[in-house]
Amino acid sequence: MSLSNYSDLKTTVANYLGRSDLTTQIPDFITLAEIRLQRLLRVRQMISTFTASTSTSTVTIPSDFLEARDVYLDTSPRRALNYLTPSSFSRDARTHENGLPVFYTSNATQFLLAPNPDSAYTFVMNYYAKPPALSDSNTTNVFMTVCPDALLYGALLEAEPYLMNDARLAVWSRLFESSVETLNTSDEQSQFSGVPLSMAIGSR
Repeated sequence: MSLSNYSDLKTTVANYLGRSDLTTQIPDFITLAEIRLQRLLRVRQMISTFTASTSTSTVTIPSDFLEARDVYLDTSPRRALNYLTPSSFSRDARTHENGLPVFYTSNATQFLLAPNPDSAYTFVMNYYAKPPALSDSNTTNVFMTVCPDALLYGALLEAEPYLMNDARLAVWSRLFESSVETLNTSDEQSQFSGVPLSMAIGSR
């Protein structure tokens, strides 16, 4: 069995299902599996960097944004931005002040900074990005490279409405969950193994 590209994946899904009448549905199963992985999987291969020059209190959220990992202003020294929930942000008096931003929140399409920038600053965010969807023209992505097994089991699970109580669903579900859990755990360990613990004292 080869699972190196989109065509391989479609063929393998069809073979596992043992059905010849789902050719047009299998791409939908794969798309739904990708959406499921976007919600659950966080590995370093998904990390991207977004940079914007801002002199206003808003920054447009990247279209492939899933989750922020690190947000800061590229000043000297760098200034980390702390996240506030939208309700806390709206109640904070500094949202009406001008100065060097110290925290941020988000709405549907934008990050909001406070205090309002008193100059042009470089906003930098390391974040987990949504991989481009697999298709006949985009035959591989991060999921295809890092976790083809999870993609396969996820696609098989998404076939449930067509399989109707197939006994194999429980097996595929356990394999999918195990794949995601193992990937997340392995990625976390690879980033922090061998790094001594240290205590940082924050400043007000």
